[in-house]
Amino acid sequence: MASNRSPLDRVLVLEMVRVTECAAMAASHLIGRGDEKEADAAAVAGMREALNGLDFDGTIVIGEGERDEAPMLYIGEKVGKRKEGAPKIDIALDPLEGTTITAKAGPNALAVLAIAEEGGLLNAPDVYMDKIAIGGGYEPGIVSLDKSVTENVEALAKAKGVPANEIIACVLDRPRHEAIINELRSLGCGIKLIPDGDVAAVIATTDPDTTIDIYFGQGGAPEGVLAAAALRCVGGQMQGRLVFRNDDERARAAKWGIADLDRIYTLEEMAKGDVIFAATGVTDGSLLEGVKHRRGGTITTESVVMRASSGTVRYVKSEHKREPAV
Repeated sequence: MASNRSPLDRVLVLEMVRVTECAAMAASHLIGRGDEKEADAAAVAGMREALNGLDFDGTIVIGEGERDEAPMLYIGEKVGKRKEGAPKIDIALDPLEGTTITAKAGPNALAVLAIAEEGGLLNAPDVYMDKIAIGGGYEPGIVSLDKSVTENVEALAKAKGVPANEIIACVLDRPRHEAIINELRSLGCGIKLIPDGDVAAVIATTDPDTTIDIYFGQGGAPEGVLAAAALRCVGGQMQGRLVFRNDDERARAAKWGIADLDRIYTLEEMAKGDVIFAATGVTDGSLLEGVKHRRGGTITTESVVMRASSGTVRYVKSEHKREPAV
């Protein structure tokens, strides 16, 4: 008799938390030290070591680059014990989402990971992505990248039953977003400008306590796929469109089999099937508390882990007597 079990059933949810915990704790030693590259390298080393201790055959489809250049966890890298018969898993990751945040001891830096069955995550090149996202509870198609900022805000306001000027938008504070910010200002919307960390920002649209209604802007495609994986677990709407700025980036798209450069990807196209998403706070933020080093060598972490098939969201607070060796 054929089994209906998912390959993810053999990958314990809490194992994903241990992976992001290792990355977060490794990066935490560089908080406020002003060295983005060193912080990222530490997180990568911690995450790679943890992944290679797991009993699966993992392939990184969203990573830190497209070539095998240490210390990156690169697209196409194989991780896990990879024993015969081990489940084949696709992995999207960002060992340190917010390198600048960490270097400057700012809020919302995370270690982030998503896994899905083979073929379940968009295999996007490491380019920019236009993104729009809202939380759950709305009819499908309320927002779209084909609409203007004004059209999206007005549609969301109507669905929410409030005036447009009561909508709160979150946008990365970048010069490239000047037009979006100006249009939001003209509508009287509140704007939460963030220095980095758009995975946490997209997830924040699902939490009423943040008061954020919608996310707009252009950020990394890897972070877009990770955010989509999280929304698949907790509910919400999101669209993404890859942005190619030069011939080199267009060539990379062709390498990954992307023919339609203007395609708008839906949430389900970026993360389909069963998905597990995990994140651990590196610095304190709206989603999670950061790593804390206590007297006596104790380390505390806070993580969240979600699964699409069950809709389960678990917050995990851990106390570590010692940091895992890397």
